[in-house]
Amino acid sequence: MTAEQPTGKQTGHDHERAGTPKRRAPVVSTKGPVLSLVINTWRVSLLFIFWHFVSALVWLRNHIRLPAWLGGDGREVGVRLWTIAWLAFVWVLLWGTVSWANVIGGVVLAIAVLTLLPLPRVPVEGRIHPLSVAQLLFRLVFDFFKSSLQIGWMAIRPGRPPLGAVVRVRVAIKSDMVLTLAVDYLNLVPGTMVLEIDHRRRMLYVHVFDVRSEKKVRAFYDQVAYVERMFIKAFERDSEWHPSPYHGIDEDFHHVRPIQPVDGAQSADIPTTTPPASHSDRGEK
Repeated sequence: MTAEQPTGKQTGHDHERAGTPKRRAPVVSTKGPVLSLVINTWRVSLLFIFWHFVSALVWLRNHIRLPAWLGGDGREVGVRLWTIAWLAFVWVLLWGTVSWANVIGGVVLAIAVLTLLPLPRVPVEGRIHPLSVAQLLFRLVFDFFKSSLQIGWMAIRPGRPPLGAVVRVRVAIKSDMVLTLAVDYLNLVPGTMVLEIDHRRRMLYVHVFDVRSEKKVRAFYDQVAYVERMFIKAFERDSEWHPSPYHGIDEDFHHVRPIQPVDGAQSADIPTTTPPASHSDRGEK
């Protein structure tokens, strides 16, 4: 028998045995010179447009002043633009047809309303934290269904009717806008209704549907404390909140005088210039 003679062709396995590196096929571009020129021109054009667009924005910011009614800072401008967009959206809904004429007419009408019939300036303070707002909305939906079931059971269960009362509670929310949102939260949840707001003392007078036991009263105070804590966390954290230039404009306009303490009054009823340390004041009911 004769030994096999080695041939010039070797497989990839033989190359790995021999330790010789396997050559890779050269990368050949499938793009022709014309297509490559078009792609490079498109990229340069995008950079050129973006650069001049940013330069134009900077020039407009330095040379053009916004109208006084639109606001003095970015947050007020954002609120005004949102108001214009909302009024235009309502105008389109009233017409019932989405068209350029209705959209442009709604924007023009919204600008006319804000210019000719200006509303009092609303202080915009603090920052919005989306995660805390989402948590607050989730808790609102949960409290809504839970309170609805409780009130429904109260309506059909046998026995004496529930005992309602007006409960006074103090909150440490500083901004009027955030305080309004917190009051709306309490009004949306069945079983509680804010009847009066003491603006100076940050005191709420809330009608509670059922206060027959100390447990139910404590549950109401816990709910208000949670709402207060979450609204502060979502909108006006102490590290980010700063008073607006228009904060307190109502008191200056209406010449509201500070409340003088009455002889024999409790210290809890005397208003202070700083918010209380505790989240809620468990007052009388």
